[in-house]
Amino acid sequence: MTAIKAADVDRFIARPDPAQPIVLVYGPDAGLVRERVDALVKASVDDPADPFALARLEAEDLSANPSRLVEEAHTIPLFGGRRAVLVKAGARNIAAAVEAVVNAPSPDCRVIIEAGDLRKSAPLRALCEKAKVAAALPCYADSERDLARLIDDEMRAAKLEIAPDARATLLALLGGDRLASRNEIRKLALYAQGKEAVALADVLAVVADASALALDGVIDAAFAGRPAEVDAEFSKARAGGSSPAAIVSAAIRQVASLHKMKLAVEAGDSVEWAMKRGAPPVHFTREKAVGEALRLWTPARLLRAMAQLAEASLDARRNAPLAEAIAQRTLLSLAANARRKA
Repeated sequence: MTAIKAADVDRFIARPDPAQPIVLVYGPDAGLVRERVDALVKASVDDPADPFALARLEAEDLSANPSRLVEEAHTIPLFGGRRAVLVKAGARNIAAAVEAVVNAPSPDCRVIIEAGDLRKSAPLRALCEKAKVAAALPCYADSERDLARLIDDEMRAAKLEIAPDARATLLALLGGDRLASRNEIRKLALYAQGKEAVALADVLAVVADASALALDGVIDAAFAGRPAEVDAEFSKARAGGSSPAAIVSAAIRQVASLHKMKLAVEAGDSVEWAMKRGAPPVHFTREKAVGEALRLWTPARLLRAMAQLAEASLDARRNAPLAEAIAQRTLLSLAANARRKA
């Protein structure tokens, strides 16, 4: 059996076993899956941007031509050096293609398979857990200890201390998706730049929002492309005590969530299933608006919206008297752009 225990996965990632050139990375924490896949790619090739060193395959490529994976694994790099193949499993059954490469592995090429949550009986997982030349790496939601270590690592990298009450509050607000948690901590560190320590007020301003439910209306209206509703809902949120910073932060969290869900849709999930698998899942009262947003936005446009919101957040902090106008104008701009095709 070559199923790696969850506690041993990071050790394997740090020093991949050359006797196991086929690696399946799977689990319900999509952010952690992505993070570990990226780490494996960096450990396997000299330049991940070099298409001769790293071949990228989609599930559709392999379901139509199962022998393609073996061919790619045994391809000799044009300019020498190390080689790897990255496979995105998606919704298609690629067990036949993986079985072929398990039966004829290449000692000079690592095959990395990125998958979502797989039941123990799933053919792909069962195959990789049983094969001596493969390793199956589960990615489950971070424990409290994992999150505490993540906070400490990111604060250390940012050369910041964090107050005990701020750390405890931040810890309670994270989880479910490693990438989302890491992004929230980095956003907090960016917000606290210039300070010696992160305080509770910083966490509440950037990561948490006591009036989150009150913000759903204005955020959903913006991404669903409803400018008229944005004005009305923005006024409600401000009357309810939500600060401009909290509103922009909520929009940043939502655009990150939409981007993740949109990628899942493009990988083969239905809009409804992507919303159920979100972290956290979309509440039924918001399904119509969030579903509309997923149909309007592309991943590339969501990334541009994320950059626009990040710039607005910075502008609002630099120009506190204009923070409300900056936040409102940005959300109205998002609503107007939502229904544009480019």
